[in-house]
Amino acid sequence: MRQQLVFPRHKVDRIYLTAIFHRQLLLHAFLLFTFLLTPIAAGAVDITEQLHRPLNNSVGRQSRDEADSLLRIGEQQYASGYANKTIASCLQALELYHSIGDLKAQGLTYNLLAKAYVELGSLKEAEDALRRGLAIARDTKDFQSQIFFLNNIATFLLQQGEFTAAGETVEDALAIAHDVKNIEGEGLSLSNLGLVAARLGNYNRAIKLYENALIFRRQTGDAIGEANTLNNLGDAYLASRNYQDTIGTYGAAMQIAKIKGDRTNQLRAIDGLVTAHSAVGRHERAFDLLEERLIIAKELQNVQEELKSFESYGELYEQLGNYLTARNFYERAIILARRLEDRKQEVILLDKLTKMLKR
Repeated sequence: MRQQLVFPRHKVDRIYLTAIFHRQLLLHAFLLFTFLLTPIAAGAVDITEQLHRPLNNSVGRQSRDEADSLLRIGEQQYASGYANKTIASCLQALELYHSIGDLKAQGLTYNLLAKAYVELGSLKEAEDALRRGLAIARDTKDFQSQIFFLNNIATFLLQQGEFTAAGETVEDALAIAHDVKNIEGEGLSLSNLGLVAARLGNYNRAIKLYENALIFRRQTGDAIGEANTLNNLGDAYLASRNYQDTIGTYGAAMQIAKIKGDRTNQLRAIDGLVTAHSAVGRHERAFDLLEERLIIAKELQNVQEELKSFESYGELYEQLGNYLTARNFYERAIILARRLEDRKQEVILLDKLTKMLKR
């Protein structure tokens, strides 16, 4: 649905762009849950392999098979944007894993459960799930899991505005990673320290931390981690209004993510590029990127990402003063919010639409 229009190079409203950037930064930091637990998070294909542990009785094996199936279903539900259903599946899986005493499987399930709670804005429940996962990692002396749960807890604290606590938590993770020579953990922790610096407004320090993180991530061949850190770096450049480096960095992240089939990082890079290109008046390029974003969302059959695409279209058309088309996209986003039973997002979209129509 590429728009065959030529738009004038309007001077972008800096206040508007700043608001959009900070909203993106808030959302994107939570999207990090998709990447932070890469070494211990289970994909839908390999959950059974990761969790397999011989059981001595048929009842235990049956419970294990049922729990593994529930966790796979939960992963699929989360990928499709149905966080409520994910939570239900995870809670059932946890009960079964608890009954057979499998701590590692419980840790994996708490990870997914936390992500689903975050998606719904249930932050207290998300924090509880993360801390339970960390406690399990400590009980089992699983240092790698400790590193990644600490990083996720730090991300959570960061979003609560607890910058000091977030920084200290990441420092703990970095110390463990350094002690056990976990290069992947060092790269992740440095990247998250960059997030802390960025939220404090120290973008120069954030940029340096991200650059150091990239060294570790490239050493391990962690392409997805590299794309994630590049997106963080793009955020820092964008906040500094260094649009040339912003576009180059997001572009690199998008290419890596595209090659690796990492749709989440690809969508995140596209979001940053849309904002950056709009800021310098390249609206046609921004619309091309939004078209690509919507295609990806539809291919994934991810209703949540489709909603975000419609919302971004609405924002861009509103920015250009094309209120009729903006209204159309906002209304389409509202329909999807209702389909997802996401009342909070529906209210936000209705508020945007109402304010725009009053102009």
